[in-house]
Amino acid sequence: MTTTDPLFGMLLAFGGTQGQVSPLIQLVPFALVLAIFYFVILLPMKNRQKKVEAFLSSLKVGDKVVTSGGIFGSIAKISEDAIQLQIAPNVRVDVSRAAIVGYQGQAPVVDTPNS
Repeated sequence: MTTTDPLFGMLLAFGGTQGQVSPLIQLVPFALVLAIFYFVILLPMKNRQKKVEAFLSSLKVGDKVVTSGGIFGSIAKISEDAIQLQIAPNVRVDVSRAAIVGYQGQAPVVDTPNS
């Protein structure tokens, strides 16, 4: 290989001589893996979490919802941690706010563990 080879010149500029590789060059694959991990896994997860939080905070009395257990009902009362659902006339159950996965008749907002 001659010294006029552009690839050899670039390697000399980034690394050292005689087969030594710069620590900066060694970190490039690691940085690429971290960037891919962030954009493929963490960013969509963060966006999904924001969507779920917005959905749960927008619930109001009278909304017809479905729970993660498949119970359909109308919201009768909302507290900080729980929601009271009316599932039949004079039948009300308290469920966790996190158990609400979506509105009746629409696609679930919250991903259930078994789907």
